[in-house]
Amino acid sequence: MPVSQDIVKLAIEFPGSGKMAQLVDFDQKKPLVAIIRDVCDVWQVPSSEQYALQYSDNTQTYITEKNRNEIKNGTVLKLTTSPSKTAGDIVLCMKGEDSVEKCKALQKLAKISADVTFASEFISRDGVPLLAGMVENGSETGENLAFILTAFLELMDHGVVSWDNLTPTFVKRVATSVNRHSADATILQKSLAILESIALNSYELYKLVSSEVTFGNLISHIQSSNQEIQCNAVALINALFLRAPEEKRKKAHSEADLSDEEESWQQNGSELSITLSDNLNAKQIRNVILNHVIRGPRQVGTEMAHQLYVHQTLSFNLLEERRMTKLDQNDQMLKDQLVELRKVAFDNDQDLSGSIPPPRKTAEKYTRDYKKLGFSNYTNPALDFLETPPGVLALDLMVYFAKYHAEGYTKLVLENSCRQDGHECAFGKSSIELTKMLCKILKVGEIPTETGQEYYPMFYTHDHAFEEFFCICIQLLNKTWKEMRATHEDFNKVMDVVRDQIQRALAEKPNSLEGFKTKLQGLSYAQITKMRIQERSNKEEWDSQARPVCELREQIKPEIINLVKQQRLNYLVEGTLFNKFTNRRVKDKFWYCRLSPNHKVLHYGDAEENSNPPIEMLPEKIPISEIKGIVTGKDCPHMKDFRRAKGVTTLAFAVLYDPDQSLDFVAPNETLYSIWTDGINALLEKEMVSEEMKNDVETLLSMDMKLRLLDTENVPIPDKPPDMPPDPPNFDFCYDFS
Repeated sequence: MPVSQDIVKLAIEFPGSGKMAQLVDFDQKKPLVAIIRDVCDVWQVPSSEQYALQYSDNTQTYITEKNRNEIKNGTVLKLTTSPSKTAGDIVLCMKGEDSVEKCKALQKLAKISADVTFASEFISRDGVPLLAGMVENGSETGENLAFILTAFLELMDHGVVSWDNLTPTFVKRVATSVNRHSADATILQKSLAILESIALNSYELYKLVSSEVTFGNLISHIQSSNQEIQCNAVALINALFLRAPEEKRKKAHSEADLSDEEESWQQNGSELSITLSDNLNAKQIRNVILNHVIRGPRQVGTEMAHQLYVHQTLSFNLLEERRMTKLDQNDQMLKDQLVELRKVAFDNDQDLSGSIPPPRKTAEKYTRDYKKLGFSNYTNPALDFLETPPGVLALDLMVYFAKYHAEGYTKLVLENSCRQDGHECAFGKSSIELTKMLCKILKVGEIPTETGQEYYPMFYTHDHAFEEFFCICIQLLNKTWKEMRATHEDFNKVMDVVRDQIQRALAEKPNSLEGFKTKLQGLSYAQITKMRIQERSNKEEWDSQARPVCELREQIKPEIINLVKQQRLNYLVEGTLFNKFTNRRVKDKFWYCRLSPNHKVLHYGDAEENSNPPIEMLPEKIPISEIKGIVTGKDCPHMKDFRRAKGVTTLAFAVLYDPDQSLDFVAPNETLYSIWTDGINALLEKEMVSEEMKNDVETLLSMDMKLRLLDTENVPIPDKPPDMPPDPPNFDFCYDFS
């Protein structure tokens, strides 16, 4: 007789009782309370209502009516006290005087607080305020405090209790653990994580965190040998600045570089009155991150790479105000900067006799000089900086180049002023357009995404890394202009080549600005041209518009689309590791999803970083037949309440299934987003619409066309088929079969 699909065969243990495990036919249609009562009756355990079933592995997850369908054949469960009783017992021990029992209770609490069922019971008994009170009164230290902070963080991450409910006393106590250099590693790590969450989720308490946590102390934590502490310290820096008011961000930009006296003060362990959020770009933060994280003894992990990406993005965004500010023609300081540009390049034109030249002659001379500098409005160069972006940021960079690289600046300007009309590389126009380009490449002004991990180590090696980056690139532009023998009409072509050179050099992640310059030297215009030709040849795009070719393309296109569809489904069968999201991105927690080989079920479950669990290890599943559709972006259920959804909506999608439930995804990057959305659409027999799919179809189609037309090389293909000849006068030539 076949076994019902509702029956799951499993084992149930009773740890600590000495009783032999039971082999049970777990009926999914039978109430869970009844199953637990039957198990207790076999072992003669009274009061079955005080017991529950729990996975026997380290997940510490309780079996409930909601998740019981995730149980697989062969699973081992254990009988344990119910969440309600466990929560009550723990609260009772926490309030008691027995230090040994309290320690055991706190240890157990730290292990099971991640379970949402237990967390709900514990929170309903005012467990969170109790934990907070134990931190506030300072009664617990050492191991007990580590358990308390671990449990507190897990409980708060469920999103049931608001971070605004915390008291200033609690924040100060946690901040004290961060400011104490001798703190236990677990206490320090959890304290940093708690302060980060407070800064991100409570504006009022953010102010307190910003004032309590000092710059010098966080610097010492980034120097720690513990990578998790390093990561949490950088994350706290990012959180403080991310939530900083606009006026503090402006102050951070103006106070980014500390004086030597302040640096010495910090190096001696003293505290600065300036808050951390005012020093995001400070030299010492960059140096410590560079020497102890990027160049540290251990490889940068996934979470640290994300935090470095966020830190660098926020650093670049300090330029946003200048990038979006028009030049005020009444601002004397900006006028002086324009005069300084002219003086550095043409100071040898001054009247050596000391006599004052006539006003008209001076105006004509200034106009001529500004024309040589390459301004479009050379009679009033201030007008060139009215466009935003790049605003006055372009002028700042030009002045920096003239001031700190005077020789290179003078050489560039004079070299172009000596070229014949039409062939000079206009410094003013080039600088403005280059500033736009660099800001776009580095995504200046964009909010950090929740999945980004791309950062450039070279920007941590200099006090004014972006300005130095510009100086290297403007000289590259002039060099490429000469190599291309360009004229004014070729300006956009030159900028396109320069963009390609910069992006290729950045893609290799040079460790220093000198390394970046070295890589650019190997990317001359001739080399870029050669690489483009090779890439074009490899891509084998077929641009012919001949009618026979177009008809052949249309004939084989369905075959190619089916091939791409199969590739997408094969990728889903292999599976992908995704970051976990609740009301925000969860650090170092991942889940894995993959399609069954028969393409009928989606399997998913928790997983470790860099793991590739087999399908048997993924406890949860969704039949494809129950999927109603797929939604993307802001239409996703998990994006509607997400606090910072703007940075991740483009990578978010959700699978909708009965009854009104969804499986929520945030892809690590655009490529995986396209593959998964295409694959799910293919499973639902809908059209695949991603740009990645269109590119893949075009690439494969071009390759197939090239192979099919190899024999037609050097043979002209007509645009239309030849005309049909007229009918013959008679058909006497037809073969006679008689």
